[in-house]
Amino acid sequence: MRAACLDVAARLAGAADRWLVVASDPGGRRTMDHPVGGTFRGYGVDVRVAFGPAAPGADPGAPTGPAGAPPRRTSGGSGRAQMYPDGYIDEHLPLPLLIAGWLRGQVAAGVRVAAELVPPDLSTQDCRRLGAQLAARPASAPVGLLVVGDGATTHGEKSPGYLDRRAEPFDAAVAAALADADPAGLLALDAGLGGELNAAGRAPWQVLAGASEGGRWRGELVYSAAPFGVAYHVALWRRQP
Repeated sequence: MRAACLDVAARLAGAADRWLVVASDPGGRRTMDHPVGGTFRGYGVDVRVAFGPAAPGADPGAPTGPAGAPPRRTSGGSGRAQMYPDGYIDEHLPLPLLIAGWLRGQVAAGVRVAAELVPPDLSTQDCRRLGAQLAARPASAPVGLLVVGDGATTHGEKSPGYLDRRAEPFDAAVAAALADADPAGLLALDAGLGGELNAAGRAPWQVLAGASEGGRWRGELVYSAAPFGVAYHVALWRRQP
């Protein structure tokens, strides 16, 4: 799964040097247009990530704001950024955003990352509406949409959510929609069921659907499995002429 994520992130970086991360977070709806650096310290290891290139002449590991300005956060975030020797680090960033920062650091050091976070229970219509709004934003350069979220956490008796037999058809539908670049298939996912299965990706996937409606896309499902009882799907969509 990790290799598949790195492969897709590298190809996304080849198409766009700006990433907009869409993910769900219990903290609710917020925009982070250039977050400070983060760390996985809260998850057991102090691996630090940055969300934009360092300023000329600066420590390459130090997160910076646009054009070398001091790191900043315009909306949302924990407000608990601390100064470390290698720059400002927010120890309370949502896990999906930390994962996006880690992917950037592994394969795309020149990429800048911003984020749109939504509540996990955001309705399908609101997800669709937000996706359409994101797609309509003017941009001076290509922007890659990086959607981060898990499938059901209930694929077995030892899974985090225990066994729920509805998880298999739910994630089969997700995998099929991602493979076919099918927005309608993603919008057909039941929001209530997604919540019961603890599928954190349901809302972000439906934001993706709203952003991609009306276009022609080619989908590629690179990975789909449920290690440790949690479903993960890694896919790449490319716009077609």
